Amino acid sequence: MSIPPRELQFDLFDVLKLAESPATRETFQAVLDAAARLAEEQFAPHAALADRQEPYVQQGRVVLPVELSNAMRSLADGGFLATSFAEEHGGLGLPFALSQACGSLFAAANVGFHSYAMLTQGAANLLVHFGSEAQRHRWIARMLDGRVYGTMCLSEPQAGSSLADITTMASPRSDGRYSLRGRKMWISGGEHELGENIVHLVLARTPDAPPGVKGISLFLVPRYREEEGARIPNGVSLIGLNHKMGWRAHVNTALAFGDTDECIGELVGTLHQGLAYMFMMMNEARVSVGLSAAAIGFAGYSYALQYARERRQGRSLVNRDPRSAQIALIEHPDVRRMLLSQKAWVEGALDLLLYCANLVDVSRSSSVATARDEAAMLLDFLTPIAKSWPAEFGLEANKLAIQVAGGAGYTRDLPLERLYRDNRLNHIHEGAWGIHGLDLLGRKVALHGGAAFDLWCRTITRTIDSSMGTAELHESARLLGELIGLARASTRLVMERQRAGDVERALSNATIYLDAIGTITVGWRWLDRAGIAITRLCDDSLSQDERAFLQGKVLAAQHFFAQDLPRARAQLGIVASFDDAALRLPESGF
Repeated sequence: MSIPPRELQFDLFDVLKLAESPATRETFQAVLDAAARLAEEQFAPHAALADRQEPYVQQGRVVLPVELSNAMRSLADGGFLATSFAEEHGGLGLPFALSQACGSLFAAANVGFHSYAMLTQGAANLLVHFGSEAQRHRWIARMLDGRVYGTMCLSEPQAGSSLADITTMASPRSDGRYSLRGRKMWISGGEHELGENIVHLVLARTPDAPPGVKGISLFLVPRYREEEGARIPNGVSLIGLNHKMGWRAHVNTALAFGDTDECIGELVGTLHQGLAYMFMMMNEARVSVGLSAAAIGFAGYSYALQYARERRQGRSLVNRDPRSAQIALIEHPDVRRMLLSQKAWVEGALDLLLYCANLVDVSRSSSVATARDEAAMLLDFLTPIAKSWPAEFGLEANKLAIQVAGGAGYTRDLPLERLYRDNRLNHIHEGAWGIHGLDLLGRKVALHGGAAFDLWCRTITRTIDSSMGTAELHESARLLGELIGLARASTRLVMERQRAGDVERALSNATIYLDAIGTITVGWRWLDRAGIAITRLCDDSLSQDERAFLQGKVLAAQHFFAQDLPRARAQLGIVASFDDAALRLPESGF
């Protein structure tokens, strides 16, 4: 029920060209193999148990399955927390794309376990970029070693996603630190005994801060203060647990800072820049959420595929003789359609996430300044898509996986209903769907005077141009080119409407726009992948299995272009029409 090794090899080595030499590829493959073994041995076997045995509080402490502690210890010992971090911080210095590929294996096996690692890596990366020298020295290596875990504390009971309304206060102390007081809600990994400490990255205001988001600062608040070799409780107290429909192994908490004892924190970076700093962690978390969504969708697809091959039921449409043997589910046309849709969605989503991870690598390490800048700009534009499209269509894949299994699919005897529940959270994690629609249409398309949107168009157009000469791809490339033109036209109309001051109508269908742009983006990734597969199919020495694997890529791309991409045309039409029935309807009419 995992992601096949050949799938990751294709994306990393054939599509992204991650390994420049056979020796490098051998090293990267060894890392992937180790991740796959760990996922299979210590993550997947405990996924159902972790779903049944939710975290609970006993004598003021959160109790988690012991299997979780063992798995996280093995993850850290294997270096998987440190994979893409620089050696100076205790990392291994490997590509972020490779780290994300490993993460996809862990998330597919048991996302509730793996999510502790995702948050800790995000917190450590934020400190790498914005922490003081002392903060980096004190915390990062221990976080990458699995001794200290990390969280991000943004939301509050009265604020939800509206961070402009947070009220947690950070009052200056005479020693340069701050005394924090306030309450935070929906804090994943906020209280547990997995490590020796937890680093909370907390958004708060200082007494003289300006209102709104411009007055938010970021503070490092440990669960325990570490002074003279002793661990002293730091006034972070557990109010209660939130019980979720999925990701149940990942404890979700409501926390109080400074309710019982003084809570002392350190400023990260400079005052009033907290949201800008936190956006780095949030954007990284958003890409990780998208990766989890793709991975969970892949897990459901893998199980449904196996089930459809093994389960025999009914007879073919051309042979209704009840005396004949029943056929496997996979021989039924509608089952094959559902399986191919799942394949197109989850493989396309996974490729998009690994492409984004590679943009991180290029933005960090390219020797060409223009390449670094363009990679960072394109990544910024793609982030809401990379979070939201996999969350939507990974969930759709899980829905079809249940459908393939029929009545057995929604029982707890099969893992499919659990995977569906796990994936449903991803459309809300790190910003709901609508928030990312507004981010894309209300902000990202106008970023740098429209340069980010133009870069997206030009990047896709390059693939279109290179595909037009391939007979099998000509029609798909032409259709994608038409949709790029429609995307430009509808985006221009929205920008004009916004400049005219009609912002609500301009952005009322922003979520539909996000879905359309996401589908076009994944269509681009499929066009690229299909072209690579077609080229490799020219090799007469391919094994039968490899030939079938590559043919699967070509036909999945054809399926996506025939059944998914046309939806984007209709959606862009809705955006351009400025349909405002929802705005005109009086509240009493709902």
